[in-house]
Amino acid sequence: MAQPAELSREENVYMAKLAEQAERYEEMVEFMEKVAKTVDSEELTVEERNLLSVAYKNVIGARRASWRIISSIEQKEESRGNEDRVTLIKDYRGKIEVELTKICDGILKLLDSHLVPSSTAPESKVFYLKMKGDYYRYLAEFKSGTERKDAAENTMVAYKAVSGDCTCRAAPDSSY
Repeated sequence: MAQPAELSREENVYMAKLAEQAERYEEMVEFMEKVAKTVDSEELTVEERNLLSVAYKNVIGARRASWRIISSIEQKEESRGNEDRVTLIKDYRGKIEVELTKICDGILKLLDSHLVPSSTAPESKVFYLKMKGDYYRYLAEFKSGTERKDAAENTMVAYKAVSGDCTCRAAPDSSY
């Protein structure tokens, strides 16, 4: 049975939940990106925000762990003087860095183009700005030179914006 070309917002959320249960986080990201691009009409719900965050956190988390492992192996091989292996490892690490960059660029673009501008609730804006800071921080973990400097500066700008936007206060009877 063929699926319709365009799923509704609710169907994309449901499919993201299915993808999460199946631990297919790349697909979860795809479904939640479709939901996020509908924010022109309605802001993401708390559940939708959390699904988007979980999807990206899992996709980026696996790559960050891979990068740390490969970097550690690279250092060991360098200390042993295995230059041929170091060359292979650097190429492989570069592949992981390309994936990390693509993932970070994807969520940062989504945050800048849709999510931050459309957020009306202070809690949403803080959530998105913190996310923005986190993904710039992930870039700063492996970039070098001016790219690292720019990522670090963007991290600080986003985190400072979070602290500036934390003027939202929970009501005394709030469950926060």
